[in-house]
Amino acid sequence: MLGPLPQDTSTPDTSALSPRAVGLATLALSVGSFGIGTGEFAIMGLLPNVAADLKVSAPEVGHLISAYAMGVVVGAPLITVLAASASRRVLLFALMAVFVLGNLASALAPGYLSLTLFRFLAGMPHGAYFGIAALVAASMVGPKKRGQAIGRIMLGLTVAALIGNPVATWLGQWLGWRSAFATVGIIGAITIGMLALYLPRQIGLETSSAARELGAFARGQVWLTLATGAIGFGGLFAVFSYVAPTVTEVTGLSLGAVPVALAAIGVGMILGNVAGGWLADRALMPGIAAILVWSALVLAAFPFTAHHPWLAMINLVLIGTTVGLGPALQIRLMDVAADAQTLAAAMNHSAFNLANALGAWLGGVVITAGYGWTSTAWVGAILAVAGLLVFGVSASLHAGGRAAAARAAA
Repeated sequence: MLGPLPQDTSTPDTSALSPRAVGLATLALSVGSFGIGTGEFAIMGLLPNVAADLKVSAPEVGHLISAYAMGVVVGAPLITVLAASASRRVLLFALMAVFVLGNLASALAPGYLSLTLFRFLAGMPHGAYFGIAALVAASMVGPKKRGQAIGRIMLGLTVAALIGNPVATWLGQWLGWRSAFATVGIIGAITIGMLALYLPRQIGLETSSAARELGAFARGQVWLTLATGAIGFGGLFAVFSYVAPTVTEVTGLSLGAVPVALAAIGVGMILGNVAGGWLADRALMPGIAAILVWSALVLAAFPFTAHHPWLAMINLVLIGTTVGLGPALQIRLMDVAADAQTLAAAMNHSAFNLANALGAWLGGVVITAGYGWTSTAWVGAILAVAGLLVFGVSASLHAGGRAAAARAAA
């Protein structure tokens, strides 16, 4: 049975914070998520450019996406457990500093192997940053607005898809792909300055312990929720990872139209993120199921719309809305993690980036096998259905637990 979230007695009273203070702190955290999102997605729009410069194939450049994603998967639990005794505030600064270094190193990478290593390094702070930022944002608002607060943090990620990624793609096409990663490093440095200025000193002082955080791994619902995201979210990345060659080779658009396609996904991400946060605060479990069904439908439509420019762009907007799964699963993890919320919140983004790696890898597999660029959407639809099945198991166990608790109380 899921009861109310446990109260952390070390959590400061935030009732004295003004709306302006909360807004500025949230903005600073969101700029960090904007930088991380731009750094994560930039390689997707520059896939042909990187492939040509480093003299590797497009699917091999797709492995750079997987390397970053695996950095997130490894980094989130490792950093969260090893640094559990540090305050969330200190961790936010340290994580962003590592992110800056990873992206500047990527900009200076001499070859494919070194770039792969630096993309892994740049991904390591990603999950922990988002998890801790989500907890800090939720701590500044009432319990009935957690989804919307987390949605505002995730908004930086979706704005990155709308603005940051197309701009990074344009910049990379103009000045070379290395300039995109250098710009991302600068955004990270700006985030550090904004956090120093706007994050209230009484916020983010909570600490934990390695033993407490590792307790999250003993909870079956945590694993089922993570699996839902790792599998069900993979569909978005199966298409997103190869959107540049898809719109040029299948839709018949020029390379200059790639930023427009990326912006279309970004518009959908913003809409989906807002809707996902709203839905999470009102109908969490049905909302997660509905988003997964929606994901399967819009992904399955893409092989039919990709051949027509306007229909392809509209469908890319709809595919972008599937990012609404993020805030909903973040709240679900906070509810099932009990007193191990830091690790669980960070692992949510490990799960999403495992989905990133899985989607990019499976997309590359079907493309290499000769099924065509749009085959990635069929992979995505299958992943969404598989995620829905996993969530069905979680929801069934959840309902059974509530029924057993009700019988015991009677």
